[in-house]
Amino acid sequence: MNATDRRAIVIGGSLAGLFTGTLLRSIGWQVDIYERSAHTLDSRGGGIVLQHDVIEAFQRAGILQDNLGVMAQERYYLKQNGSIQRMPMRQTLTSWNLLYTSMRRQFPDEHYHQGKCLSEIEQNGNQVTAIFVDGTRETSDLLVGADGPNSTIRQLLLPSYTPQYAGYVGYRGLVDEWELDRETAAIFTKRFVFYQFPNSHILQYVIPGENESLVPGERRFNWVWYVNYNQTTELPHILTDKYGKRRDFSIPPGLIAPSVEQEMRSYANRVLVTPFQKLVAATKEPFVQAILDLGVPQMTFDRIALVGDAAFIPRPHTAASTSKAAANAIALVDALIAHQDVLKALSTWEDNQLALGMQLWKHGQALGEQSQFIYGTERWEGEE
Repeated sequence: MNATDRRAIVIGGSLAGLFTGTLLRSIGWQVDIYERSAHTLDSRGGGIVLQHDVIEAFQRAGILQDNLGVMAQERYYLKQNGSIQRMPMRQTLTSWNLLYTSMRRQFPDEHYHQGKCLSEIEQNGNQVTAIFVDGTRETSDLLVGADGPNSTIRQLLLPSYTPQYAGYVGYRGLVDEWELDRETAAIFTKRFVFYQFPNSHILQYVIPGENESLVPGERRFNWVWYVNYNQTTELPHILTDKYGKRRDFSIPPGLIAPSVEQEMRSYANRVLVTPFQKLVAATKEPFVQAILDLGVPQMTFDRIALVGDAAFIPRPHTAASTSKAAANAIALVDALIAHQDVLKALSTWEDNQLALGMQLWKHGQALGEQSQFIYGTERWEGEE
């Protein structure tokens, strides 16, 4: 069977699904992506530290883009007494929106299906079938589960493996460059900035702005602040949105309950240094994400493969969630090129990807669970 005769179904239309679907198409596979959300995804997410695997995925997909982000030249570690520790470190910082929209433009609209919720999977010899809530069925040679932390596929195949709350959340926010006073903006521009205090830290870096703009003055300051909350007594309050709906893992921009937002802002004014106080105050619609841990014992099930956060969720301190999804997709394509037989290809692919996922999962836990975060060393890669 030629590659052009082979079909893959990808469940999940976010970055992991687009990396996988686009790279499979690049080697001649027929691919359809099925996304459960009926709405566009281009308003989600904040900043991402750009890693090599993402760049390679773009290159393999044939996406020609001169600049995928904003260059930071150094790191600043702000101190409570007003002093600053400086460390040279060049990094490229990008946004979820830029990566998603660039990948999404590369994937044909007629093969990207929204509002499609998976309900069941059937495997029969050389084929795998996805059955959707609306009663439709799609059959292929390969099915890829790229449906994130709430993966339906993982729930069907590994029902006892679910994301676990790590004990703290990440408040996040985006501020347009022009909305911050010049003195504060000068501190945050062209650098990765941290402020660390007992059991918590906040960080900031500049990312592309609206419509993927990289023009100075049109970009955005992206910040993440980690705060501890008890899973039983405090987290339900934090993850209940302004309409009273209890969310599983996150609340998007504009939907945080006013009382939670006010508590966060008041806490920021009490504990953060002045530049970060101003940054939080300038944020119009903060959002919040519970930090999660997830690892699985296997990633392949006959003709089904789990990729991205459907399999392993590394903590954001590794700056590796997006790059891991790209690495999963790259390795999958390489395995399918090397092995004509899909089952053989998946078997070969799984070993290294399990090792990668496990290493990042454990490394993220080690970083996150230190009572004092270690800065300025190779152990601290960045944030996502």
